[in-house]
Amino acid sequence: MSNTTTSEVDLVGDETTLNIARAALFAALMGAFAYVSFPFPVSPVPVTLQVLGVFLAGLFVGPVWGAAAMVLYLLAGALGAPVFSGGSAGIGVLLGPTGGYLLSYPIAAFAVGAVAHGGFELRSLSEASVVRLVAGMALGTVAIYAIGVGFLWWNTDTTVRTAIVTGALVFVPAEAAKMAAAIGIVRSDAIRAE
Repeated sequence: MSNTTTSEVDLVGDETTLNIARAALFAALMGAFAYVSFPFPVSPVPVTLQVLGVFLAGLFVGPVWGAAAMVLYLLAGALGAPVFSGGSAGIGVLLGPTGGYLLSYPIAAFAVGAVAHGGFELRSLSEASVVRLVAGMALGTVAIYAIGVGFLWWNTDTTVRTAIVTGALVFVPAEAAKMAAAIGIVRSDAIRAE
C-alpha cells in the first residue's frame, strides 16, 4: 500500500485548469460582445460583435477549447443569463429566428481553430500565415451563415433567397472587418510574445 497524500495528487492538470479558465473568459467575452448590438435596417438579424468573439476563441484557445467556450456561452444563455443579443436569454432565443447563428458558434469556433492551428493542437499563431487565418475565419463564417440562414428561413415567412440575402450577404462587409480586427489582435499578441 502506498503512502500518497492528497497534496501529492493533481486532480486536474495545470494545462487543463488554464484551458477551462480561458474557455470561461471567452464565454464571458461573448456575453459582453452581445451587448454591442444594433438593428440592421435591411435584416431581421442585428449586428453584433459576437462573430469576432467566435473568431478570437478559435484563434486563441484552439478548436477544442474554443468550441467549449461557445458551448459554455450557449449554456449560460439557455439557463437564463442575459448574454444573447441585447441582453436576451432562454431556450426560446435559441429556437427562434436568430437561434441558428448562436447554435453555430461552437462549430464555427472549432473550424476557425482547426484551420488556423493546422489541427486539434494549440500552436503558436505567429507561425500561421494570414491566408491560413483568413481561411479559418472564412470557414467559420460559412458555418455560421449556413446554420443561421437555415433557422432564419425556417422561422420566418420568407423565401430562401431572401433569407440568404438578408441573413448573410448583407453582413459580408462587417464580417470582413471583424476578420481584419481579429488578425490585428493576433498579430499584436504575437509581437508582444516575442
